[in-house]
Amino acid sequence: MEYLFLIILLVFMIGMMFFQTRKAKQQQEERKNFWSNLAPGTEIVTIGGLIGKVVEVDEQYEEIVLDSEGTLLRFTFRAISREYVRPAYVSDDDVDENGNPIDHSANQQEAQPQQIETTVEETVTETDADNQAPMPKQ
Repeated sequence: MEYLFLIILLVFMIGMMFFQTRKAKQQQEERKNFWSNLAPGTEIVTIGGLIGKVVEVDEQYEEIVLDSEGTLLRFTFRAISREYVRPAYVSDDDVDENGNPIDHSANQQEAQPQQIETTVEETVTETDADNQAPMPKQ
C-alpha cells in the first residue's frame, strides 16, 4: 500500500515536470521568433520599461539599437520584453457620463442658433413697514 502512494506521487511529479518544460520550450520558441522578426521601425518595450523604436538589429551579437526620443541605446535581445502597442485614448469630450460615444454630427446640427421667446410676468407685493414682511393683497 505504501508503494502505491509513492508510485502515484512519482507519476504526478513527472507529469508536472513534463508540462512545465513543454510550456517553457513554447515560450522560448515564441521569444526567438519575436527576436528574429525584429526590424527597424518596430516600437518595443524593454524589461526596464523603456519604450523605443528599433534602429538597428545585429543578429550576430544578439544586440539591438533603440531610439528613445533622440537617444540611441544599445541592448541585448534578452532585454526586450515585448512589442509596444500604444493604448487607445478617448477624450472626455467624446463620451458621455456613462462612457458611451457622443454623435458629433447631431450636435453640429443642434448648434445652429435658434430664437427663443420668453415672457416675464411682474408680481407686486405690499410690505409691512415695521416687519418688512410681505402682506397678502386684499
